[in-house]
Amino acid sequence: MVPLLLAALIAGPGLVSGQDTVRVGLSDAIQRAVLTSPDIDMQRARVDFAEARSDQARRSRFLTDLQATSAHSLAPGLDNPNGTASDRLYLDPDLRNDWGDLAPFSRVDVDLLQPLWTWGQLSRTIDAAAAGVGLEEGGLAARQMEVAVRTGRLYYTVVLLDAMNSLTDEADEAVSRARREVEKLLNEGSPDVGDADLFQVQITEQEIRRRVVEVREQARTARSALRRQLMLGEGASLTVEDRFLEPLMLSLDSLDTYQNLALENRAELTQVSAGIAAREALVDVARSDFYPKLIWGVHGHYSGTTAERFRQRNPYVGDGFLSRSLETGLGMQLELNFGQTRAKVEQARANLDEAQFQGVAARELILLEVEEAFRKVRIRQAALAAAEESFRIAREWLQTEYVNFDLDLGDTDDLIKAVQAKLQLHAARHEAVFDLNMAILELHASTGLLEPLLAY
Repeated sequence: MVPLLLAALIAGPGLVSGQDTVRVGLSDAIQRAVLTSPDIDMQRARVDFAEARSDQARRSRFLTDLQATSAHSLAPGLDNPNGTASDRLYLDPDLRNDWGDLAPFSRVDVDLLQPLWTWGQLSRTIDAAAAGVGLEEGGLAARQMEVAVRTGRLYYTVVLLDAMNSLTDEADEAVSRARREVEKLLNEGSPDVGDADLFQVQITEQEIRRRVVEVREQARTARSALRRQLMLGEGASLTVEDRFLEPLMLSLDSLDTYQNLALENRAELTQVSAGIAAREALVDVARSDFYPKLIWGVHGHYSGTTAERFRQRNPYVGDGFLSRSLETGLGMQLELNFGQTRAKVEQARANLDEAQFQGVAARELILLEVEEAFRKVRIRQAALAAAEESFRIAREWLQTEYVNFDLDLGDTDDLIKAVQAKLQLHAARHEAVFDLNMAILELHASTGLLEPLLAY
């Protein structure tokens, strides 16, 4: 990454402020991203769906199967040639339907099946649905952490490029001074300097010009990426509070401390626990089909018409166009294909085993991730210390070369090398700070806690 970042030494000015300027720090950027990210909104929608599904399961405990069906048509009147009384119509063999006298007809049937004892089928279905909510909530927490780390990386990328831009004047001055020294010695006819030295400086200037455009565009892209992550409008201009790239402060605890925090707070482990709970419940749901379930049922019926028809009170006589009834009682329901039930139970147990194995694997992976993040912080701390010392040495070297040129003892090749070394090591120092800051953010993220990221 150093060769790329060297280009920032000669980068031009930053973005021009637009009509609306938004200034954010690291904590502000992370908070805004978590609140506005469409990725998080999508996961939050999954949580809402799981909550609605859980609510549906709870509401299915009572009035489990309740439905009403209606039918609407036309009904015939009656052809009563004998003038039989309305309460004795069922005794008249000459009574007929009069299809020439049609009138509106409606029928309504209401059915209720209420399980009273299901061997845990209803209650464990509710438990499984509730665990599904926990599963999606864990996914939401994981997505929030992912967005937070991504936002932190974008934020520090912008700060890094801004810091590299601040080296522009220094780079221009260093190269211009080297060219002046070479031209001075050439004009004086010094045998220690030739046209090749001037050509080398001029080539360096052209390389700088090429990198100016490259880094300027990359800086604009990085700022645009952060602006879009924060869901700012197209007309908004974004600035960051950190004008200088400095290492985050961290008092490193022991590895065990971070691993214990991860085991307590990682969203993946929350998801695994919820998944195991859900699949344990589904095993019980599948097993309940081995046993008969006690059910209470109700059936209500009503049909009526405006046609000239009369309801007959005799319980053995019915008129499908004009009737009403109510039936209720207890019943038993049993799945008789025990082979299928056994297969369903085995499938549910296999799913449970899978979730449990996933839990073991997730735990070990999380411990490894924390250890990697922990050791990366220590590596980055050492790398930053080395980069700062190297930069200090490079500054001393360049200062020595300037003094030598002032005393007419300098070597052009050594001066150019010293200039390049100082600029490269200055860029490397900024890169080391960036790497350390990202390692610290990733260490906090590996513990599953978002709060430390918001504290910076």
